[in-house]
Amino acid sequence: MTVLQKHAQQITPGRRERRRIETREKLFRAAMRLFAERGFFETTTEDITEAADVGQGTFFNYFPTKHHVLTVLSEKQLEKVMAAGQEAEAGNASIHDVLHRLIHRIAEEPGRSQALTRSLMTAFISNDAVRELVRETMARGREIAASMMALGQQRGEIRHDRKPADMAMTFQRGVLGTMLLWAMQPEGDLHAWLENTFRDFWAAVECRLLKNQVTGYRSQVTGESKSKPKVNNEVTGHPRHAGAYGRLQVPGEPRSKPKVKPVVAKQGIVMRKEI
Repeated sequence: MTVLQKHAQQITPGRRERRRIETREKLFRAAMRLFAERGFFETTTEDITEAADVGQGTFFNYFPTKHHVLTVLSEKQLEKVMAAGQEAEAGNASIHDVLHRLIHRIAEEPGRSQALTRSLMTAFISNDAVRELVRETMARGREIAASMMALGQQRGEIRHDRKPADMAMTFQRGVLGTMLLWAMQPEGDLHAWLENTFRDFWAAVECRLLKNQVTGYRSQVTGESKSKPKVNNEVTGHPRHAGAYGRLQVPGEPRSKPKVKPVVAKQGIVMRKEI
């Protein structure tokens, strides 16, 4: 059983449970609207039940405190990560594309406005019980993200010299950090911020193998060792070019001069040979 299958195990809800889920969703949606308009701490449970058109006592049948409404948001985020994991396992899209879509999907709900993001982040860290629940959910999300990184390594998209769990943590930090910094600005396009974040993340984790025309290269995928490669100066998916023997030459970096040694030809003429 894969990590994703372990997290995806669910029991199909019956009619009564479906009604409970619908009511819980109504309360959550009403709360999110009010948090965006008024702020988390300025919204009361009575405001939420009135906006959801349910009795005030109904709220506490679903959530012990107002803070616990936020656990629904973390559950929804985990569902998005699980869906991305299923897409990655299916193999119909590259890991690059799956993660690129995921980073934007994760930001959909909390990124509706900067005021909402600020309100949610403040609320998340102000309650010990909720913070622990959210921390556990995020840990499960990282585990699934790590399995996607491992798939990327197997398929030759992601570098092999970093642990999948470390790259998953970097991905998660990038999303949360970007949203926090964006929320602190007076205005800005969150998706443009996320594009920059993903570009930097992928540049750090991508597998920069030469494009199928490097022969005699120790493959990061197969581990086969061969002779020195022939290089066609093309690099897959990255705007760098290859130097001698497949070394990646950074644009603007001065090229090192080749080492030479004198060679005496048969005719007595001194020649120089690159080594």
